[in-house]
Amino acid sequence: MSHSIVIAAFYKFVPLPDFREIQKPLHAICEEHHMKGTILLAAEGINGTIAGTRQDMDAVLAYIRSDERLADLLHKESYADSQPFRKMKVRLKREIVTIGEDVNPNEIVGTYVDPHKWNDLIADPNVILIDTRNSYEYEVGTFKGAIDPLTNSFGDFPAYVREQLADQKDKKIAMFCTGGIRCEKATSLLLREGFQNVYHLHGGILNYLEKVPQAQSMWEGDCFVFDERITVTHDLEPGNVQFCRGCNRVVPSGEDICPHCHQPLAEGELPSEA
Repeated sequence: MSHSIVIAAFYKFVPLPDFREIQKPLHAICEEHHMKGTILLAAEGINGTIAGTRQDMDAVLAYIRSDERLADLLHKESYADSQPFRKMKVRLKREIVTIGEDVNPNEIVGTYVDPHKWNDLIADPNVILIDTRNSYEYEVGTFKGAIDPLTNSFGDFPAYVREQLADQKDKKIAMFCTGGIRCEKATSLLLREGFQNVYHLHGGILNYLEKVPQAQSMWEGDCFVFDERITVTHDLEPGNVQFCRGCNRVVPSGEDICPHCHQPLAEGELPSEA
């Protein structure tokens, strides 16, 4: 199926001590090429999801990779018929994904697992499978057998680790998130806390949904994404849902009143993965 809009998600942990100087020229290039979305810059790296036409996307990604520190930046693509973002923002942050802990994936990180090998890992009954995302994401879809840490934001995850996993440090721990970035910090945190066998899905759920045929998939439901598509299906097509900004829950399309909080569905900012 052909779509007019390309959506690119990317991140890279790499020292960017001059991240403040990068902001304005990067924003200008994105505006010049009619991009919309959000890019976060911090001393620890870059994290973004942007959308535009094929030609404009290629130009912006080429500009980003012209910085030799970002030359090997990887990105994942999905597609839509209309622009899923409202504005273009390039923001300066303390962290490109906020865990609130002093962890550095550039120094220590868990074992990456290729999507094609993920099923074998999580089918092992001795593996503890943890969804590092928030409860409203877990509710929409997750891997079979995954644990919901019951977090409302990624900053809650360290407390979950210390309160619920402290006696599991000798076990195999497998973790996953939307595009991989949260797991970079989550695995780094666990290793720092003394866990020995820590694994994470390389490229996240989106990479798995792209690479693993649905007939072989252990994924159940849709995947929440942080733009106006709200969710994507196993073939990365936009889901047929809405989002309640009042209670942070996914709602079936066509509803005017949220079935969860019983309030009218309202316009507003979506939550951010970062």
